[in-house]
Amino acid sequence: MNIYINGTGCVSPLETAVEGRLPSAAPVFDNVRLKAAEPDYKQWIDIKMIRRMSRVIKMGVAAAQLSLREAGIKKPEGIITGTAYGCLDDTGVFLTKMINQQEEMLTPTAFIQSTHNTVAGQIALLLECHAYNNTFVHKGFSFEHTLIDSIMQLREGKISNILAGAMDELTNHSFNILSRFNLFKHTAAGEGAACFVLSTEKGPNAVAKLKGVSVLYKPGSFEEVAADIVGFLAAHNCSQEDVDLVITGRNGDPVGDAWYEHVENNVFPSLPVAHFKHLCGEYPTAGAFGTWMASRIIASQEVTPAVLFKGNPPSAIKRVLLYNHHDASHHSMILLSIC
Repeated sequence: MNIYINGTGCVSPLETAVEGRLPSAAPVFDNVRLKAAEPDYKQWIDIKMIRRMSRVIKMGVAAAQLSLREAGIKKPEGIITGTAYGCLDDTGVFLTKMINQQEEMLTPTAFIQSTHNTVAGQIALLLECHAYNNTFVHKGFSFEHTLIDSIMQLREGKISNILAGAMDELTNHSFNILSRFNLFKHTAAGEGAACFVLSTEKGPNAVAKLKGVSVLYKPGSFEEVAADIVGFLAAHNCSQEDVDLVITGRNGDPVGDAWYEHVENNVFPSLPVAHFKHLCGEYPTAGAFGTWMASRIIASQEVTPAVLFKGNPPSAIKRVLLYNHHDASHHSMILLSIC
């Protein structure tokens, strides 16, 4: 069964929500915290509701609406999201009030909107969608498990399309806490939202096919990851030579990048390599941005200098492998192909 990506939407530190394409040259960011370039939300959300929504909810709604618009669908037959941090801003607001007000006279709004499934629920409310609705909160696997569940739902044959996506936000509190552990010593912290309309039927604006997803938790060695990638490709009737472009989650951290270097040098020694975290920053669901980037590369058949890490751009791009890991513990592979 073929699964098509009929629409995509992305809110990121780039102007992806407005332009919908990759930059030709890599932008220069001033600090180690990359904030999302947020669009004008009034085109999707009533202005009275905007004031009560946290940033991650607004980003998720915008990404969902962008993907649905591209796919030409008003209401999906299911909604699945992934998030590692959830609605951090509302969580911080509620906890701060709890401390300042000594746990008395607390308003429930911030607490209600702080749950991790708030984004998927809000999207469903705005679309009046009463279909299957699920949220995965699995740290660095949140987005990948969203895709796996989406594939399972579509293969059951009861629905023909589904909205899948992932989103995470970075607040002042969370950034300061994470910075204490030197997590951003060699890289930049990021945030964003990306959504995809997946379907068993090819739409008029289909950008790519989702061939497969695989995850690997806490591998014991570089060789284990390499063997897992080769096995993953073989399971989808694909060899290393059949892949035209490899996209990795390089973020500048020497320890984390060592995993990517081993795969590049030993599994794909002659293939061009692209990377994406210099554009979106590091966060648990950054793989959603990487998948969005991979789908746009396949659709445009162009690898811009902004994302090319080494090698020469391929003349034709039929298959793209995205290999990413978060914190060197959550490793994932996503294979996309041309429609």
